[in-house]
Amino acid sequence: MQEKLTQEQIGLIIAEVQELKTRRDEENLALGPEQVKEILQELNLPPELLDEAMIQVRRRQMLEEKQRRNKFKIGGIVAVVVVAIAAGIFFIQQNNSTLAKVSAQQDRISFLQDDGTSIKTISRQENKELLYRVTLKDAAIGKKLKLSCDWINPSGQVVKQNSYETREITKSIWDTQCRYTMNAAAMPGQWKVQMLIEGRILSDETFEVR
Repeated sequence: MQEKLTQEQIGLIIAEVQELKTRRDEENLALGPEQVKEILQELNLPPELLDEAMIQVRRRQMLEEKQRRNKFKIGGIVAVVVVAIAAGIFFIQQNNSTLAKVSAQQDRISFLQDDGTSIKTISRQENKELLYRVTLKDAAIGKKLKLSCDWINPSGQVVKQNSYETREITKSIWDTQCRYTMNAAAMPGQWKVQMLIEGRILSDETFEVR
């Protein structure tokens, strides 16, 4: 009497057959060229195309390997770019944070020949050079600060702009200055001079031109 199989046994047999087929397929890959030709003949396939087929398979494998390497290289490049961008953003944020701390401790307007006083009124006829002297605090030690000064006449027009870079800062309290020569053609009235760092106003002073 033929033995009947249960559903569980059938499932196990199917799994075993699939595993045996996989093993056989793997073994077939390790066959020599003559054996492969015999298989092709059995399948009614032209064995003379075996060499060309093997070349195509090798090319395809090489191409896949090259693509894998390229993906790895691209992944590495992307990682480097991401790190560089992150480092750049961090540097910019740090630099902005450092510059944001810089402020003016005191400021005054004087002549080139400084007597220590702050000028509030000047005559156009004197034709003298004015200095706007500013003492910075919390200056970024080890950096060179990019500063500018706007000399603004009573109509609100910037008649002179000084743009310069300081020497390398060596102490947090730092004296700096910008210049403007007042002449007879200057508009009378209330003038203003302001010092800026990266576009941010640090300090300003007003004075009268007569």
